[in-house]
Amino acid sequence: MQIIPVLDILNSVVVRGVAGDRSQYRPVESRLTSSAQALDVANAIQQQFGWQDLYVADLDAILHDNANFEIYEQLSSAGFRLIVDSGLKTSADAEAAFAAGVQRVIVGLETWPTLASLEMLVHKFGEERVIFSLDLRGGQVLRTFRDMLSSEPIEIAAAVIEAGVQQLVVLDLASVGTGSGISTLPLCREIQQFSPSVKLITGGGVRQTSDLIELSRCGLSGVLVASALHDGTITAVTLAEASLSATEFKHP
Repeated sequence: MQIIPVLDILNSVVVRGVAGDRSQYRPVESRLTSSAQALDVANAIQQQFGWQDLYVADLDAILHDNANFEIYEQLSSAGFRLIVDSGLKTSADAEAAFAAGVQRVIVGLETWPTLASLEMLVHKFGEERVIFSLDLRGGQVLRTFRDMLSSEPIEIAAAVIEAGVQQLVVLDLASVGTGSGISTLPLCREIQQFSPSVKLITGGGVRQTSDLIELSRCGLSGVLVASALHDGTITAVTLAEASLSATEFKHP
């Protein structure tokens, strides 16, 4: 299982996510660095843990259509491999992200319009470069596709897999930054039952190394972590003691 550190970007700095209430997000305070600049935070994480893969949630793009392309380029030029949610709505948005050095784009249910256009995007760029994010709040989807009536998370997951998606993030914003534990595991297991080959990543609520051990035993491909790294509840020492490492995905 890959442990993927997350940088939430708002007003062009790294912020601390709290239960998806973006009005309350403030510049991150971290034991790893005194800076909230994206490159400084990324370098601090890399120095502490050795990880080069980053998940960037660009809230400026998601909320205001103002993507931080310069930050993507900085991080990419520094050798980081980027998975970025920049609030994609069109194929052109994905092309712009790739041009800025992003390796894999997140297609979020929160912003992407239709199931049909998702299928076309996967066909255009390939299943290795497109990851779908099943965006939840308290177990309920934030919205649904315009061309799909169902708002059941499991039915949406089944539909996007049928459309060609082979990498899926299951993310509950209500748990982000709360240290309340992983709430998405039952849904992940349900998805695994009907699609064992799909690569599943989850996030929101990771408290400590024991949570990572539980997720690893469930066969997930990855887990998104932020607050526990900055708070120091997950460290390189606790990971080593648990025999966990950041196993890499194959990259195109």
